[in-house]
Amino acid sequence: MAGDRQQITDSLAVTPRRRVLAAAALAPLLAAAPTPARARPAARPGESLASAAQKLIKPVHTTLSDWKEVAKVLGGPGDMKHKVMYHSGFPRRDLRVFSHHVHVKPSLALGSHISFVRYTDHSNLLMGDVVVTEHELQGFVDTLQEHRIGVTALHKHLLSQTPDVWWLHVHGHGQDPVALARGIHAAFEGTGAPHPRASDQAKPDDLDTDGIDHALGAKGSGDDGIYKCIFVRREKISDGDRLLPPGLGSTSAFNFQPLGNGRAALSADCCMVADEVQRVLRLLRKAGVKLVELHNHGLRDKPRLFFVHVWAVGDAVHLARALRTVLDATNVTPAGA
Repeated sequence: MAGDRQQITDSLAVTPRRRVLAAAALAPLLAAAPTPARARPAARPGESLASAAQKLIKPVHTTLSDWKEVAKVLGGPGDMKHKVMYHSGFPRRDLRVFSHHVHVKPSLALGSHISFVRYTDHSNLLMGDVVVTEHELQGFVDTLQEHRIGVTALHKHLLSQTPDVWWLHVHGHGQDPVALARGIHAAFEGTGAPHPRASDQAKPDDLDTDGIDHALGAKGSGDDGIYKCIFVRREKISDGDRLLPPGLGSTSAFNFQPLGNGRAALSADCCMVADEVQRVLRLLRKAGVKLVELHNHGLRDKPRLFFVHVWAVGDAVHLARALRTVLDATNVTPAGA
């Protein structure tokens, strides 16, 4: 009996020691981790969800002059979207990527995009989508972490490709937008990505762009030889305690690369909420569109958003008609509408 009591006493003594050792091991990791964004305000008893949503921190209008120091750090000019979002594009013009025997132009699926938004509390949000080669990937992530910029997704936008490329979604928040810009610039310096520049917005001559517009119910635009139709979610989307501008982290994008004789390579992603996912996947496969990835882009978006990346090759207008059924199954509207 005495031996049993001693064994129990020893066991109780070991448990606290294990907890202390585990806490000590985790302490450096927790100290290095970025501070998470605050959760979206919850409705109090008797308070409507709409009232709670009004407490979200809102973006403020800015102009290009407000971001001139950011542009200087990033190495090239950007543009304004919706009067609140400063955007810079870094298409990977240095890469020659092939997927399913198609030479993928940078604007079809190899564009990196970084956006900055300023808020009423004078803080700044950085969000972006970045293309890196497999060789560049680990160093890029390491540099982001050194500058306290987070990675919220890592995945593919294309089926088998050469060379191997990866897509990351990045997220940063702080009072100094120039410090955020220095962090993302330092990460880009470890890649072959050229500095940002303005794109050629002429529509491709060898695509029936009017037919694509009519099929999708939207007006597309040219981007360095690619024809793009963009749609945004109708709901208000938040990231933690911040209201996101329309289209930031919540777009459906359909990109058409001319292949001749009215044919195109399609690289697209559809933005969905959970209840829409399975219907969209069925419609895509029924249309003969190939699925590439299904995943999230963010960590704290509300409502929770899901994205499916797809690939197809065929008559551009026929593809657009098939995609219209997908659009009709999601709560989106043409960007700028």
